[in-house]
Amino acid sequence: MEKVNAIGRRKAAVARVYLTEGTGNITIDKRPLDVYFPSSILQYVVKQPLLTLDAAEKYDIVAHLDGGGYKGQAEALRLAIARALVKVDPEDKAALRKEGFMTRDAREVERKKPGRPKARKRFQFSKR
Repeated sequence: MEKVNAIGRRKAAVARVYLTEGTGNITIDKRPLDVYFPSSILQYVVKQPLLTLDAAEKYDIVAHLDGGGYKGQAEALRLAIARALVKVDPEDKAALRKEGFMTRDAREVERKKPGRPKARKRFQFSKR
């Protein structure tokens, strides 16, 4: 198997993933998964597509993350891993879609409006 690459996005985060056959090592920006994401919840989010297909020990993953916060980056990485696994074996797409890992979450931050402190929040009203 050659190197398979895929891209995943979430909010402002972009994840580029390179999947090869291996022993289950996940490296993000030249750091191991548990160093880049110290939270066990985010580590679980990243590994969800692999755990769904029982492929956690079959592939080595090298990822490059850019933009966003840690939650958005973890979910972008999850989408990229799922897309790469489908490129390897298209039969797995149904199982990953059933779990919701193939859908790009399109929710973005609403822009700030002029004359307001945030997108929808207003300054306190003063009658007098």
